[in-house]
Amino acid sequence: MKQSGIGESHAKLIFIGEHSVVYGEPAIALPLPTIKTRVEINRQRGEATIESRYYTGPLAELPAAMGGIRQLITTLQKRFADDGHWALTITSQIPAERGMGSSAATAIAIVRAFFDLYAAPLDRQTLLTLADVEEQVTHRSPSGLDAATASANTPLYYVRGQAGTPLSLDLDAVLVIGDSGVKGATKEAIAAVKEELVTHPAAAKEAISDLGNLTRQTRHFFATNQPKALGEVLDKAQINLATLQVSSPTLDLLITSAKTAGALGAKLTGGGRGGCFFALAKNLDQAHRLARAIEAAGATQTWIQPLSAKGGRN
Repeated sequence: MKQSGIGESHAKLIFIGEHSVVYGEPAIALPLPTIKTRVEINRQRGEATIESRYYTGPLAELPAAMGGIRQLITTLQKRFADDGHWALTITSQIPAERGMGSSAATAIAIVRAFFDLYAAPLDRQTLLTLADVEEQVTHRSPSGLDAATASANTPLYYVRGQAGTPLSLDLDAVLVIGDSGVKGATKEAIAAVKEELVTHPAAAKEAISDLGNLTRQTRHFFATNQPKALGEVLDKAQINLATLQVSSPTLDLLITSAKTAGALGAKLTGGGRGGCFFALAKNLDQAHRLARAIEAAGATQTWIQPLSAKGGRN
């Protein structure tokens, strides 16, 4: 019997298609493997405990805000007839409630840690099915995109209910990701889209459809290395997301600052109503300038992610 198990995952970024993916349109998401989550589980004699940045203490006293994790662990315990004598530690570099897949990454890492503890084989479909247990509680009606990307090594072209299609990516451009400093509000944003479909159905349906078309264009521009065209697509996507009422004044200000500083395009990422956004830069030099500009405009943290196999060299 193994005495410990380890599971890892990473952040994700929805490049395009958030919200519209819930309504059957495609989305494209990128894994961010340098921003990690790690779960370690060690057997012990006492009751099950959890240590994390949100809560440290007995599993039995896990707060309601971590209900998704509770449900996932209960499901895993039933699967393995687990006796509950362990200590589980969650260590994450992913900012919480910022649209970078923190909850999905945690779920993926927990599943992997339990399967490692029990030396059990884990196929991808089982991994995603179990991770969805947590996501259903945390995000109500998740598309599945977060978990799919948090467990992937390549960009994914994703349609809800289908396996994601891996995409190759060698784009002469660099992503600059910014944290707005405001917690995202995924549940509220999802509700806002539903409300728009009731109160302004024509405009909302058009925005969702256009996001789908822009996602299909993005797939082509990825394959043909067209960063300028991609920047234009990102700007159009942001307009549609604003129409669906999932942007915010803070995001709008920061996105405008990125555009003023010369970004090829910029948009929010994830649920919206706060959280993160990103801008597309021509090269690393411009990416660093953009990072400084959006930090000066109020972004609380930035990350730079080259999209080229050359590592974003000029």
